[in-house]
Amino acid sequence: MEKHEFVSDVKSERLDKWLTDQHEDFTRSAVQQWITEGHVLVNGETSKSNYKLKLEDAIVVNVPEVQELKIEAEDLNLDVVYEDSDVIVVNKPRGMVVHPAPGHSSGTLVNGLMHHCRDLSGINGVARPGIVHRIDKDTSGLLMVAKNDKAHVSLVEQLKNKTTKRRYEAIVAGIVPHDKGTIDAPIGRDPEDRQKMTVTEQNSRDAVTHFQVMERFERHTHVACELETGRTHQIRVHMRYIEFPIVGDPKYGPRKKHDFPIEGQALHAQLLGFVHPTTGEEMIFTAPIPEDFKKSLAHAKKFER
Repeated sequence: MEKHEFVSDVKSERLDKWLTDQHEDFTRSAVQQWITEGHVLVNGETSKSNYKLKLEDAIVVNVPEVQELKIEAEDLNLDVVYEDSDVIVVNKPRGMVVHPAPGHSSGTLVNGLMHHCRDLSGINGVARPGIVHRIDKDTSGLLMVAKNDKAHVSLVEQLKNKTTKRRYEAIVAGIVPHDKGTIDAPIGRDPEDRQKMTVTEQNSRDAVTHFQVMERFERHTHVACELETGRTHQIRVHMRYIEFPIVGDPKYGPRKKHDFPIEGQALHAQLLGFVHPTTGEEMIFTAPIPEDFKKSLAHAKKFER
């Protein structure tokens, strides 16, 4: 176990919330689990997540060792758009997690990739072989996967240098007045909810999203968004920030639900472009919007007051 010791500098704040803010690797759900399992001691005694801290409480966190994930290859009938000896481009369905994690050890894109081919880069370790970038579970669309370490390094460098092309389509609540625009606003973890991201100046990283209106409806807008950077939940956070949240988004979506025929956010990674790691050729791939997105567009078109 890894031991961390703290002394409370506040009073009346919840134990789980305060501990989450003390270490960048602590998530609130993990802290709550550690508290429940007795790995957190306050003044030498076990406690509860909602314990209200007192000044100078002595807190010890014994972080349990992470159990190694056993990842099994699974035939998930992946939609492989392109493949050669260096890269694979996959059209991920909505609802599929990209890589295994506690609570998601099967049914992920990685499980499917391991069945599809054995030669995946090992830079990210056993849990994320070949994974260069991610899209959220309930976002559909294109991802590039590296089949060897040389390709992995090249693709990561292209992401860092902002030379890849990543274009998404989304349906947002409200009528976007400008035909196109750029959202340049830094993104960091939400101090009020560690499971969410937000636009903030504190502990944030630069984030730039370009958007263009494709079609306006009575109460919604169909937009295309192009990523210049690739922060966690970037498009979802940025569209919420300018007050045009993506419909169906459980974290950042409109407060008023409109019963769109889609599970999760109406967001699709429609275009992906990069330079091939070996040939130097510019590769561009597109994926048509899925059926649930088409039905959501139809729903927006016939939406009545």
